[in-house]
Amino acid sequence: MGFGPSAVCDIRLNTSLTPEQREKYQNSGKIRDLLGSAKTIAVVGLSAEKTKASNMVASYLQDEGYRIIPINPRATEILGEKSYPDLKSVDVPIDIVDVFRPASEVPGIVEDAIAIGANAVWMQLRIIDFGSADRALTAGLIAVVDKCVKMEHGRYCGALHWAGMNTEVITAQRRKAK
Repeated sequence: MGFGPSAVCDIRLNTSLTPEQREKYQNSGKIRDLLGSAKTIAVVGLSAEKTKASNMVASYLQDEGYRIIPINPRATEILGEKSYPDLKSVDVPIDIVDVFRPASEVPGIVEDAIAIGANAVWMQLRIIDFGSADRALTAGLIAVVDKCVKMEHGRYCGALHWAGMNTEVITAQRRKAK
């Protein structure tokens, strides 16, 4: 899953982060390297419902070769993987802790990520907690804030459609004139 340096581009979307915060928490080179080296991603808040964003993102990452570890106390299995009630219950090393929970829950998730020796904490789009991100950085983890791991992976492996996703739909049908 290696990504070359030419894959780095500047996509800011509609982030509310300042340029300094983007450099600290959304650095393209660090994200590219993280996604290229990671093998196991724990998805905190992974839903069993196929229509939920967390499930679609995890399914995509699984299809791309990552091992997904569901963290959902109400499920026993999601996407064919055993689900755990929390990070501390997981018995395998975790490279990335991908957070699909409200920002108010991030401090506890970050503390658990530090306790289990995870390499990174990734807060999905619109999940922003700079205090927790700084706590992760101080503990030696990589911290990504307000980014979608699926979209970032797509940026570097060529699967990102100009609209932000690979639709896998090919059509020659023309739009109807208004």
